[in-house]
Amino acid sequence: MGKWTLFSNHGHVLVCLARDSEARLRDVAADVGITERAVQKIVRDLQDGDMISVSKNGRRNSYRIHKKQNLRHELEAHCTLKDFLGVARKSPGRKRQEKPVEKTIRAMGIEALNPPAKPEAKKPDPGKSKSTESTKPETIERQQGSLF
Repeated sequence: MGKWTLFSNHGHVLVCLARDSEARLRDVAADVGITERAVQKIVRDLQDGDMISVSKNGRRNSYRIHKKQNLRHELEAHCTLKDFLGVARKSPGRKRQEKPVEKTIRAMGIEALNPPAKPEAKKPDPGKSKSTESTKPETIERQQGSLF
């Protein structure tokens, strides 16, 4: 059986941008399975077709989808981008889309972004004498390879 999909790469890129409006084109390319240059061309096509608009947000781009825009082919021209994305984005049990930083950290094998919480210091019990309490200071071990 041949390797083909129902939607074009333009549709795949549009779905990726709908899931994360500030996605890097490098990440979109990896998700779709095409080159970053091909994604740049597709984004330009979508802009020229008045399906998305691109604005600068600091050093990153932000993509806004024009959901009222109709699809281009005469067979689907009665559907809007909102209709298409409503179907394409629905999937049972789909996890939240990870941000690029989260993907990188997960790929590095680091479990959490935040360091483990420090254990609370034990308060001395007024009913106990000092001779029964441990005088050893508590030590907190740092995981090897931790970012924090």
